[in-house]
Amino acid sequence: MKIELLQKFEEVFGAGGEYEVYFAPGRVNLIGEHTDYNGGHVFPCALTIGTYAVARKRSDDKLRFFSMNFEQLGIIESSIVNLEKKQADDWANYPKGVIWTFQNKDYKIDSGMDLLYFGNIPNGSGLSSSASLEVLTGFILTKLFGLNISFIDIALLSQYAENKFVGVNCGIMDQFACAMGRKNQAIFLDTADLSYEYAPLELGEARIVIMNTNKKRGLGESKYNERRSECETALADLQKVVDIKALGELTEEEFEKYKYAIHSKIHAKRAKHAVYENQRTIKAVEALKDKNITLFGELMKASHISLQYDYEVTGVELDTIVEAAIKQEGVIGARMTGAGFGGCAVSIVEASAVEKFIQQVGKEYKESIGYEADFYVVNIGNGPVVL
Repeated sequence: MKIELLQKFEEVFGAGGEYEVYFAPGRVNLIGEHTDYNGGHVFPCALTIGTYAVARKRSDDKLRFFSMNFEQLGIIESSIVNLEKKQADDWANYPKGVIWTFQNKDYKIDSGMDLLYFGNIPNGSGLSSSASLEVLTGFILTKLFGLNISFIDIALLSQYAENKFVGVNCGIMDQFACAMGRKNQAIFLDTADLSYEYAPLELGEARIVIMNTNKKRGLGESKYNERRSECETALADLQKVVDIKALGELTEEEFEKYKYAIHSKIHAKRAKHAVYENQRTIKAVEALKDKNITLFGELMKASHISLQYDYEVTGVELDTIVEAAIKQEGVIGARMTGAGFGGCAVSIVEASAVEKFIQQVGKEYKESIGYEADFYVVNIGNGPVVL
């Protein structure tokens, strides 16, 4: 992989100067969906698939971006001076946004760069290809410009770029998971204060299987920002009767006690998901610590049902694939993962059943939806590295 990337870099940008290969992972969230902007807990892990880049400083202000995933777009040119989002720049708005954010936060980015990227995360799949790209770019900037920035700060700067430059009002989970990944461990993160702990993913003879519906979704164009706004309105209603800063502070019992204050039935459903999903996530991590993988799986299933009926972010493709998955022999749990409206679902499957599982779920999905799903048996990896 490294040799291929270096050869491609020289082919696109020419040889000469110093350049290295960098990597940042994608992520999958095992449970705790749409809780990260509601002050709740999440439980993601970094993957061994992700985004690679080759980067070299220039002697001028010019920025040149090239993606092996979008070769037809060619080299996208910009400058470190007066960076702004441009529709024509397509995927390059993500790394541009990170460079803009570093400048905004007074980090000295005093020369242009040549940057070649390649991702082996399926684009638009919900495995955080955009967060991986952002975190990778932030990591590259720290190395090229000698910046002393922690991985948590790289995550926060990347989130800021997505919120303020790209225009997607995402929470911190995706960038945090990509930046803070640790091999064979998931991250139990409290998004209210960024306190976190690593939890060993001891799945015994089970495997994590990601099911890609191949229904693409663009986060900026999806109802993501709408859901966030609905939760904010519900929170404002609740704050008139209970002293809280975020929905994640409520237990299920407290929510049931105070939900009368939420004016809209729709907003009450959204808030219910945020509260109950947060509690499910806390219970799921306890179950894992107790080596109760069966309970962990049941909580995953309950999470999907809540996302389907209370939060309404699944859609026919995700519901079809999860329903097919849950019926199979050897399945411990399954649910959609990511923002929803397409993308991926995640399942935990006994190793001996994986092959048949992929065959059966794939068959049912194609019969129902009309096109194929893709399946990945994934491993849990580390955060960003220089290769």
